[in-house]
Amino acid sequence: MDSLLLIVPPAPGSGARVSPDTVVAGLPLLRRIVLAGIRAGFSRVLVQSDPAGIDRLLGGTAATALSDDLRLALDSRRRIVILPANVVPQPRWLRALRESEIEAERLYADASLTAVIDTADSAAVLAAAMRCRGAGELVEGLRARFDWTDLKADDAGRFPLTGPSDTGLAETWLLRSLIKQREGFMSRHFERRISLALTRRLAATRVTPDAMTLVSLAIGLLGASFFLSSSPAAQLAGALLFLTHSILDGCDGELARLKFMESPHGAILDFWGDNLVHIAVFACMAVGLSVTREATWPLALGALTVVATLGAAALASREIMRDTAVSVDATWAARLAEAFSSRDFIYLVVVLSAFGQAHWFLIFASVGTPIFFLLLLSIGARRRA
Repeated sequence: MDSLLLIVPPAPGSGARVSPDTVVAGLPLLRRIVLAGIRAGFSRVLVQSDPAGIDRLLGGTAATALSDDLRLALDSRRRIVILPANVVPQPRWLRALRESEIEAERLYADASLTAVIDTADSAAVLAAAMRCRGAGELVEGLRARFDWTDLKADDAGRFPLTGPSDTGLAETWLLRSLIKQREGFMSRHFERRISLALTRRLAATRVTPDAMTLVSLAIGLLGASFFLSSSPAAQLAGALLFLTHSILDGCDGELARLKFMESPHGAILDFWGDNLVHIAVFACMAVGLSVTREATWPLALGALTVVATLGAAALASREIMRDTAVSVDATWAARLAEAFSSRDFIYLVVVLSAFGQAHWFLIFASVGTPIFFLLLLSIGARRRA
């Protein structure tokens, strides 16, 4: 069944003071809603508004203004989700509304005046939308036409704006939703606080996620070079630059998800850029230790760690670029691999570097990274079996 997201003006008193131009985390409100609907997989996104007034907000999207021609062309059975234009949605929430199992020809509506209906008479719903002055009037009119019931939806998936002063709260809500399910303790409670604060400010600029990836990559590679030295001051500087790289590396993904700028090439650049920094750190630690000890065994450890890192990256790229947590019924190997992928190891590098002992991390990594690689091989074999 085709799905349609219908965006209508808010009901008077429940967000009517919020303009479609209101900027929320770097995007005009109406554009943010439309992009969320497209990301959620709706076949069509229609906006009940004056076409001349919204074209500039919808440029480059697949959304269109509701018109008589479209209303008649869409006269077939379809899922229609009605969303007031003052509600900031999460794509996953809209996707759940689009895919939920509901009774045909029954209207489901919640307190925010979001409504869902499966109907063979979609033209009648769209005609009612064209006549209404807001979401409240539309929902009341549809309740008179269809049987109806309360919509059971996750309230955490949407944020209704009652006025322009709510935009700050909406931005905070959106930023919190960017925290990945798979996060280490320090990453969640320290790094994310900094990266989200930076992302909030970057969202209002023209800085792109790819630009942030390249900045992060440059800082990480610069930090790696400091590990060529055995000096505690130099190693600590390198470790702090490595940590800065990790923090900024969170900003690119946050910006991409916040402003609907995700792309396959951006994900690849981010993933392999991160692994290139790790490889550079391991290689510089190995060379620095080899020069200090006047021995070749550190180079062997470095080579082993670099090869294992490359192998693990090649195997894990698809899984790591997905923002999903390990499922409850995951195997012990998958859970252990998840733990290995945490970035909290950077804080161990900082502590060791403060004493000029960063090489100990190379020794740990020369054992742990091959184990991680073998675990990923095991997981892949189990999934193929």
